[in-house]
Amino acid sequence: MELTINGTKHQVDIEPDTPLLWVLRDELAMTGTKYGCGLAQCGACTVLVDGQATRSCVTPIESVVGADIMTIEAVADDPVGQKVVEAWVANQVAQCGYCQSGQVMAATALLKQTPKPTEEDIAGAMVNLCRCGTYNAIAAAVRDAAQA
Repeated sequence: MELTINGTKHQVDIEPDTPLLWVLRDELAMTGTKYGCGLAQCGACTVLVDGQATRSCVTPIESVVGADIMTIEAVADDPVGQKVVEAWVANQVAQCGYCQSGQVMAATALLKQTPKPTEEDIAGAMVNLCRCGTYNAIAAAVRDAAQA
């Protein structure tokens, strides 16, 4: 199967129902996308598939053939993603950092779809879990990225 990830085409010879997360991490050595729960609940594995925030731990690769997949490794190459990364750093969002790649990807998806989000938009889109409780800093970074 051929997957387009971060603008590059990759051929993978793997079972079609294999979750995208494991193709990224184990087959392509893109380890920025994290495994959290394996149930699409926590969001640590969030990537963008055709611009939509997608939980890669439950997304079979056969469903993303032909799609444009973006991971945290390339988010700063995207103009919106770059603003998000800069806002994350300026707001010192990360504590342990484990969930942050998924958080950044979710924020990037939100701002690509809704460049000037309301507080309700932010609350509705930023549903990934953070065990360190950095939710206020996350929301502040999203607001700052939207204003950048």
